[in-house]
Amino acid sequence: MTSTEKVPYDEFGLFHENIAEYGLQASAKPQVSRVQIQVEDGRSVSALRWGSAAPRIVFVHGSAQNAHTWDTVCLALGEPILALDLPGHGHSSWRDDGDYSPRSLAFDIATVIEALAPRADVVCGMSLGGLTTLALAHQRPDLVSRLMMVDITPGVTPEKSKSITDFVNGPQSFASFDELLARTIEHNPARSRSSLRRGILHNARQLEDLSWEWRYDRRSHPRRNPGTSVASGMWEMIERLHCPVTLVRGGTSPVVDDADVAELQRRRPDSVVHVVDGAGHSVQGDRPLELAALVQRELVTRAS
Repeated sequence: MTSTEKVPYDEFGLFHENIAEYGLQASAKPQVSRVQIQVEDGRSVSALRWGSAAPRIVFVHGSAQNAHTWDTVCLALGEPILALDLPGHGHSSWRDDGDYSPRSLAFDIATVIEALAPRADVVCGMSLGGLTTLALAHQRPDLVSRLMMVDITPGVTPEKSKSITDFVNGPQSFASFDELLARTIEHNPARSRSSLRRGILHNARQLEDLSWEWRYDRRSHPRRNPGTSVASGMWEMIERLHCPVTLVRGGTSPVVDDADVAELQRRRPDSVVHVVDGAGHSVQGDRPLELAALVQRELVTRAS
């Protein structure tokens, strides 16, 4: 794809690729729709609603991602699900104040979950989404029955996440799709080309001059203050939660280390920790079927 081509994009027309890549027994035309909920200041938060029944699972993605990062996991589960686009990401409104801290994001997503999934069995967040769901469970315990945090703890530091933030904070625009894909492949050498191509189509947009740019807002407070931790003070939240806590750690990820796991288990001796071999920070992208199985286990535990 060169800069002289207009690239077609059908948001719900790529599921057959997820199904083929992972050998799933699922429909290439699942019942999934995009919904919008108004939040404060006239903004809206967008989400993907899978199925027609009340969502049993809520998924919240990480920084610089969007709701489609969970597509393979959702297809594998076959459950009613709500997958959110965080403010400043995907199809959700950007915040004028650029405040994409977990506490601020938690207030926004609480409005959406209260409206669309108030009785979800599991709330699962990855990276920034994991810290956001932790803040949500602390602020609104009525909305979080079970919390799953994917490759994140309050022990995250700028040093641990440097390779990821370096990619996220890289170029905003690209002359061609090929240029954007090449940079993404360089950062994700273990991921299939087709998987990364899908991810870009969902997470970037082609402009009138046929160049490309990322969809996410790059003005967030953490990016303006790279030496600060977005998780400051959040270990205390872990201690005060009333819901069960599960951590899913990517086996090759630098973001969560053994000291973080030890601190989690010291503060929450009843917490459950899973390590997904071969997964980096984005467990849902690297090992989606393994993550789906762990989410399903949470549903079974909740039912029992």
